[in-house]
Amino acid sequence: MASVSYQIANLLEKMTSNDKDFRFMATNDLMTELQKDSIKLDDDSERKVVKMLLRLLEDKNGEVQNLAVKCLGPLVNKVKEYQVESIVETLCANMLSDTEQLRDISSIGLKTVISELPLGSNTLAANVCKKITGRLSSAIEKQEDVSVQLEALDILADLLSRFGGLLISFHPLLLNSLLPQLASPRQAVRKRTIVALSHLVMSCNASLYNKLIDHLLEGLGSSTSSSVSRTHIQCIASVCRQAGRFGEQLWRVAPQVLEHSTDADEELREHCLQALEAFVLKCPKEVQPHIPTIIDLCLKMITYDPNYNYEDEEEDGGGEDEEMEDESFAPECDPESDSEEYSDDDDMSWKVRRAAAKCLESVIATRHELLPEMYQTVSPALIARFKEREENVKCDILSAYTALLRATRPPPALQLSIAPADNSPQALLLQRVPGVVRGALRVIRGRSIRARGCALALLRELLAAAPGCLADHAARVLRALTPALTDKSTASSMKIETLVFVVCLLRGHPADTMRPHVATLMPAVLSCVHDPFYKVTAEALRVLQTLVKVMRPLDALDNVENLDEVHVEPPPQELQQFIPAMYECTLVRLRATDMDQEVKERAIATCGQLICHFGDYLQNELPVCLPIFLERLRNEITRLTTVKALTKIAASPLRIDLRPILSDAVPILGSFLRKNQRALKLSTLVLLDTLVQNYSNSISIVLLSKVLMEVPPLVCESDLHCAQTALALVRGACLRCPAALTQDARQALTPNILALAKSPLLQGGALKAMLSVLSALVAADVAGCSRRELLALLVAPVHRAADHANSAHHIKQAFHSLAKCVAAVVCAGGSDALEVVRGFLRDAAHPPNDPTHMFSLLALAEIGRHLDLSSIPNLKEVLLNSFTPSSEEVKSAASYALGSVAVGNLPEFLPFILREIEAQPKRQYLLLHSLREIITCESCTPEGVEALRPFIPEIWVQLSKHCQCAEEGSRNVVAECLGKLCLLEPQDLLPHLKEFLKSPEPLTRTTAVTAVKFTISDQVL
Repeated sequence: MASVSYQIANLLEKMTSNDKDFRFMATNDLMTELQKDSIKLDDDSERKVVKMLLRLLEDKNGEVQNLAVKCLGPLVNKVKEYQVESIVETLCANMLSDTEQLRDISSIGLKTVISELPLGSNTLAANVCKKITGRLSSAIEKQEDVSVQLEALDILADLLSRFGGLLISFHPLLLNSLLPQLASPRQAVRKRTIVALSHLVMSCNASLYNKLIDHLLEGLGSSTSSSVSRTHIQCIASVCRQAGRFGEQLWRVAPQVLEHSTDADEELREHCLQALEAFVLKCPKEVQPHIPTIIDLCLKMITYDPNYNYEDEEEDGGGEDEEMEDESFAPECDPESDSEEYSDDDDMSWKVRRAAAKCLESVIATRHELLPEMYQTVSPALIARFKEREENVKCDILSAYTALLRATRPPPALQLSIAPADNSPQALLLQRVPGVVRGALRVIRGRSIRARGCALALLRELLAAAPGCLADHAARVLRALTPALTDKSTASSMKIETLVFVVCLLRGHPADTMRPHVATLMPAVLSCVHDPFYKVTAEALRVLQTLVKVMRPLDALDNVENLDEVHVEPPPQELQQFIPAMYECTLVRLRATDMDQEVKERAIATCGQLICHFGDYLQNELPVCLPIFLERLRNEITRLTTVKALTKIAASPLRIDLRPILSDAVPILGSFLRKNQRALKLSTLVLLDTLVQNYSNSISIVLLSKVLMEVPPLVCESDLHCAQTALALVRGACLRCPAALTQDARQALTPNILALAKSPLLQGGALKAMLSVLSALVAADVAGCSRRELLALLVAPVHRAADHANSAHHIKQAFHSLAKCVAAVVCAGGSDALEVVRGFLRDAAHPPNDPTHMFSLLALAEIGRHLDLSSIPNLKEVLLNSFTPSSEEVKSAASYALGSVAVGNLPEFLPFILREIEAQPKRQYLLLHSLREIITCESCTPEGVEALRPFIPEIWVQLSKHCQCAEEGSRNVVAECLGKLCLLEPQDLLPHLKEFLKSPEPLTRTTAVTAVKFTISDQVL
């Protein structure tokens, strides 16, 4: 404390120096000290610091004054309350000073103090606010000096926005001080008064709120001055934006605003439209009756341009696209050619049009239920106004139409390839597409960069709202876009916007639709690749990458099993001429090392796409570019992008010759599996799997075995997605290169695979990958991984689980996945499968403990899904006897097992289950679960549905008998079964379900309603 006091005293002494530099440096050092959290001032130091800083506010040097004001912020939180109050009192007194500079600096000081006052400390903030408020209200009423008024209003607005709730007792005084200022002759005073009032209404009581609204409405009703009306309308709009309770007043406010919106004064119209926009956004429920009137008003005002004649442009715009192209920039030239005769300086009508466009946009964004009506009225009006001469207004009109398109866009879940209904917004939009395209292209050919960007954004939204809608207009659109890409005078931002849209256009349509236009687009894109600005180059390379897919699409071949026998169609003859030029311009960027990172990555991706699709035309270039890929693979910055590009090349049906780089690339890829970068590991595993699938004969067994040694750490439950990808690689190695699974690789992999197999987290894609690996290990007859050996290793954890006190849920989850693994091994082939089943049956018949009993049943269930177990004696008896143990987990497993085993032989087991449901009321709930398991499993595949179809009437009859079951659990299972059956035979069974709804029995009706729920929730979109 003593050292701090000494240091502060030293600084204070320097602040009294005659040298301004000394004062400046000392004040700067003081601010540094005050900003430290650890500093604590004693009472004497506090007093001296406060006194000195207030003195420095009157310093002759402006820089010292500014620093002193900045010191007040951290000082407020370091000194005691009475010191803060003394600071505020001094600043308030200085506010009324005759010296303008002191007034200004004190005003800034007060704002600084208010902004730094702690919100949590109510006493300090309340005392300070009360001291300031009285002074401010008197300063506001002092109309002799306008500058004092303005500063006081600014400070009051800040004070109310942060601490309005602490000043409730001052609210009447403040309102009485502020209301007369709305009639001030100075516009600046009126504007700041409106801001202060809008902050006041956030915390004032209802009576003051009503008083303000009454005052504003009375002023509007009795005013003969446009200036006063404008102020009151602006205040209404500002209050509406700030206060959430404005909806209560709308019934009396809206009619007056609408009445004044047709006034001759253009500024008043603008403010009325801005107020209506606030009503629409902030009071959606209360404004509902006025929406039609607001729309009509906006449509009228959006065309309000009394000082300009559009007739010539309308004649020009009515022609075909070719005529529009001949016009070049004519639409934008007309206003400028008239500029000598007519000046826009005094024209305020554009503000009215802009406010109308913004108000219309707010209606569109909040009233989706009116979309069909808007496409009939609003849409054509907006399209007609794309010809707007004023840039700001044109951009807002385009933005409003973009909002209409955004509202029309169907939700992602409903973006299906089905024709829209006749009167749906999508169908109505499709009727407007030609007009939208014509108007947007007119803007794109104009000179305003901002408007062209808005038009491109509109077209992008159009593609999202109606995918494929530009198929018939693609030629016109591309003819309008290409000049901007080739013209050197075009701004880089415009080129980037255009290229982004071209990508959306190409991706939003089938390749066959866009292929005829590639020749038109290609020269412009190639010129952009050579653009000096790196962002243009990167975006042009992305377009080039997309064009490659359009010229020769390979998507249809992705799901073909044997690519060696597939014939890949060559690209059209007229497009083959572009392949060398595309490759050359990409290679230049690929080779360059002094290039921006974004361009490097895009060049690698584009070159990979080119080789993937046109490798047969670039055979002679492979010795040049493949070594570059290898070099980029060694670079830490570009390696991830290179791995993805090589994955495309390796997966190509053209079977590109990668032998020259495989011997070097495979060890590098193996090292990537040790890196911490997760994305790199995942992409590397995918590439290695692709290489094993397609180039197994070209990869050295030694190299692959070394790579497999890096895989075990990735097979773990902490990252199931990574484990799934790693298991896919192991499976590929088992099927294609079993020799690579050396003894060392097996010893490293097996423990991790088994540990994951018994994990309770194993599920989904990772579980499927695990089953595939186990089946592949057995099928490949890998040494040390025979079926018997794997089976023993998989079953071992079951016996250990019986000795550990694991939770039942933990064991159940682990046993379910482990049972599937056992079934995968047992069903992989061999004649002793039924012998293994008999072993599990013995464990189920005479279980040593519950875990063993449960696992034996689950194993029988999973094996029974794939093999017919009807030949095994006593199977039904053992499963039914397992319904009786006290353990609920064992009962559930037995029910699941009976249903799953029935899937393997429906004619044998399904009638048996139906008879048992009838004969065994006590076991009815578990037997119904077995029946549900059968229906669920068979519903997943067309073959299963066909196998189940003959039994559906019998099942329905049995289920209908149990609709009135007393147990709610049983009724729910019955309802689920009924719902699933209705999805299989809707024509026949839905009428029966409707009959249940008419039943006099309430339980039957309840079951039917629940069944309907399952028919909805279980549908596959």
